[in-house]
Parts: sequence; structure tokens; C-alpha cells
Amino acid sequence: MSDPITLEIPHKLGLACARARVEGGVGKIVEMVPGATSVDHRWEGDTMHFTVAALGQRVASRLTVGDAKVRAEIDLPIFLRLFADKIKAKLAKEAPKMLE
Repeated sequence: MSDPITLEIPHKLGLACARARVEGGVGKIVEMVPGATSVDHRWEGDTMHFTVAALGQRVASRLTVGDAKVRAEIDLPIFLRLFADKIKAKLAKEAPKMLE
């Protein structure tokens, strides 16, 4: 497996508020991944683990919420790696909106 897509999103919300925004925006993740149909998620501490079903593939991802940034890591299966640049660009554009 190749390295995951990683993205760090700065914020000024503090940990609790940023975590609440991430929780409230988890459904919007489906809109950020081409062909995505569903999202399952769970929390372990301040890291939300989630899986997106897209184009017959399952994409495992993590969002680690910190006091000043959220770190996103997305593990793409082989088929979806073709879309890695598009997915990262879409995340870079849309993810900060969750933290506004």
C-alpha cells in the first residue's frame, strides 16, 4: 500500500469546538469523495476513524483533532489512487469550511 493522503487543516476553535465541528460535518465527507455513497465512523480519543464506501471500494481514513489543527489521513485502495490528486485538492478546498 502506498502512503496515505495527508492534509493538515489549521483552526482557531480549540479542541472541543473543533471536535464538535468534525462530528457534525462527517456526513459532508461523502460529498468530497468521487462516487462515495456512505460513511461509518467511530472515535478513539481525539481521532475519528471513518470508512467511506466509494465506487465499490472502501476507503479507511482518520481525522485527528488537535488544539490548533486537524490532521486528515486517507488510505486509498489501488483503484482509487488514480483520483488521489483530485481527492486531496477537494479536501484542501472543502475541509477548512467544516472548521469555520
